Amino acid sequence: MPQFPSRRGLLLGTAAVSAGTLLVGCTSNDTGDKAAADKQPAADDKPGKEVTIGFAGPQADHGWLNAINDNAKSRAERYEDVTLEITEGSNDTAQQIGQIETLINKKVDVLVVLPADGKALTQVGLKAMRAGIPVVNLDRIFNSPQAYRCWIGGDNYGMGLNAGHYIGEKLKGKSDARVIELAGLDNLELTKQRTQGFDDALKNYPNIKKVARQAAEFTVESGQAKMAQLLQAQSKFDALWNHDDDQGVGALRAIEQAGRDDFLMVGGAGALSAFQAIEKDDGVLKATVLYPPTMAASAIDLARALGQSKGIGGLAEFEIPSSLTLYSAVVDKDNVDQYMSTGFK
Repeated sequence: MPQFPSRRGLLLGTAAVSAGTLLVGCTSNDTGDKAAADKQPAADDKPGKEVTIGFAGPQADHGWLNAINDNAKSRAERYEDVTLEITEGSNDTAQQIGQIETLINKKVDVLVVLPADGKALTQVGLKAMRAGIPVVNLDRIFNSPQAYRCWIGGDNYGMGLNAGHYIGEKLKGKSDARVIELAGLDNLELTKQRTQGFDDALKNYPNIKKVARQAAEFTVESGQAKMAQLLQAQSKFDALWNHDDDQGVGALRAIEQAGRDDFLMVGGAGALSAFQAIEKDDGVLKATVLYPPTMAASAIDLARALGQSKGIGGLAEFEIPSSLTLYSAVVDKDNVDQYMSTGFK
C-alpha cells in the first residue's frame, strides 16, 4: 500500500476521476473490459503519436493492488496509439529494479512505476530520467523529485481526516461518545498518516473519545483476529474506523460472530464488497473512505500525454503538473451508486 508524499499536489475533485477525462487528445477504444477505468470517458477520439509505456507495478497480493494492475492494463487497451510493456508484479525491490532496468534498455517512451519501496527504487527512477525517459511515479513516492516527472497518488492523511469528520458528524449529538480504530500495518508511514488525520478530525468533536486502537495487517485473517480482540476488550462503543476494506471483510465476520450491531463502522479504500454492504444497509458498515485504484488508469493517461508532449485540458498550463493528489471521498448510502463501478474485488 502507498506511502503518502511529503508535499501536497493538485487536488482532484473526485476519487473516481481519471486524468483521461481531462487530457487533450485522448483516444477511446472500448474493449469491453470491466475494470473501473473503462467507465471513465476519454476526451478525444483522435489517435496521436505512438507511445510505448513501460509499467512496473506491485505483486497482486491484495485486492487494492490487483485493482491497480487491472486499471493500468484496461486503460492502456483503450488507446490505439499506446503499447503497454508490463512487468510481472513484484514486491521484491531487487527484482523490480531489474524489471525497470529492462524497460529502460528497451527504450520505452515513458515509465509508470508503483515501487515496492519508494526509497529503495529512487536510484532506478533517476536512471530512467537521466536516460530521457519521463517517469510517472504512482502512489509510493521516490525520495527525490528528480526521480520522476509526475507523481500521482492518494491522500492517506485525508482518508483519516474524512473518516473522522464523518463519524464526528454522526455522533455530534451524543454525549460521551466512544470510538475505536482498526488500523493497518504500524510500520508503514501511511498507517501513521491515516491515524493522524483521524485523530486531528476528532479534535473538532469534544464529545468523542477514542478509547482503543488495534493494528492489523491488511488481510482478511488479521482483520478478523484483531477485531475479535477489540470487541472482547470494548463492551460498548459507538463507532469504528477500519483503515482497509480487505481487512474489513474479516472485521465484519468477527462482528457478526460476536452478534454486535450497536455501533456504526466506516471502512477505507473502496472495495466492491464494502459498496454492496453500504447499499444493502442492513449491517454496521455505513460508509467507506476512498483510496482509489483508478489512479493507475490516470497514470496511464498522464504517461500518454507526456509521450505525446500534451498538457491537461481545462488548465491554463501547457505542461502536466508535477504532482496530483486524489481526494478521499466518503461513500455512503447517499452516493454509493455513483462509485459502484469503481469498486475493486
